[in-house]
Amino acid sequence: MSEQAQRDKALNRLIDQVRGARSDRLALNITGGNTKAFYGGPVSGMALDVKPLAGISAYEPSELVVTARAGTPLAELEAALAERGQCLPFEPPRFTVSGATQGTVGGMVAAGLAGPSRAAVGSVRDYVLGATLLNGRGELMSFGGQVMKNVAGYDVSRLLAGSMGTLGVICEVSLKVLPVLPASITLRFEWDEATALKKLNEWGGQPLPINASAWWSGMLVLRLSGAAAAVQSARQRLGGEVVDEALAAPFWQGLRDQADEFFVGAHKAVAGGATLWRLSVPQTAPVIPFSGEHLVEWGGAQRWVATTTPAAKMHEAAARVGGHATAFAGGDKSAGAFTPLAPAVAAIHRRLKDAFDPDRLFNRGRLFAEE
Repeated sequence: MSEQAQRDKALNRLIDQVRGARSDRLALNITGGNTKAFYGGPVSGMALDVKPLAGISAYEPSELVVTARAGTPLAELEAALAERGQCLPFEPPRFTVSGATQGTVGGMVAAGLAGPSRAAVGSVRDYVLGATLLNGRGELMSFGGQVMKNVAGYDVSRLLAGSMGTLGVICEVSLKVLPVLPASITLRFEWDEATALKKLNEWGGQPLPINASAWWSGMLVLRLSGAAAAVQSARQRLGGEVVDEALAAPFWQGLRDQADEFFVGAHKAVAGGATLWRLSVPQTAPVIPFSGEHLVEWGGAQRWVATTTPAAKMHEAAARVGGHATAFAGGDKSAGAFTPLAPAVAAIHRRLKDAFDPDRLFNRGRLFAEE
């Protein structure tokens, strides 16, 4: 059977399953690598497996664009890009199941999660050029395109990033990719959190090639990436201790995949009854006093903490500095994992659901409890 025939067969199977579920009024749980079942609200419904819908459909290295089907393993996509010296610059986490990397392209877009370089290069949605979506009526819809400049119609394809599968089944996506940066170096500074945040804010207003940062337990780690001359100039200007690449590379990889020492400890705390919270706040927000250890990323804009502090207090603490809190892993998510939407935004969200999934088939409650 040809690759196109296999793709058509997989698509037709999905369409039949969606139409059957709609007829029988059954909820569907869209699943690929199943690496993010912990994220968002509780999983429910009959499994709708998109893994058979896999493979790279098109890749134009000279145009910096790749198109891949939803079930394509992230590892496979990134290996193909690496062969041409290119990458997904936002570093999506590649979570593992049973010790193996299983994350897929569709899950990457649906979850909208990005890694250490997010503050410097942008988020998942900034790199989505187009998408094919199977809606709740069993209709296949295409949005956007395969070029960087495409302004026709509404930008629905980027709306899918972070939608947690609640608008439909992502079948295929076109992504902007970038060349791997030619030089990189990691610096380390022994500072408390307040000093680290102050320095990060100072540096954020300067023309420095800061690609990623992380503060944890009295140590700020900084990754400089870009042209070799710019990296070396910044290194001399900033000072700090240079971290050997043999140590730096696995650190950043572990941070990206949430497999480093902080997250290992955090998940042990979750197993003991704590909740791992992710706070999105302004980079200039001061130190937020939490019980337990916490990690600061993205120049101060993302803060992690594993704690038994009640959800109401976590939401209040984040709102006080102009941000919001997400119950990332563990804890009681019956009231929802994400901060509730403002009434006007919630109304828009409901209208989108009405348009794409009127019978509420897909991933009920994964984004908001009332779905």
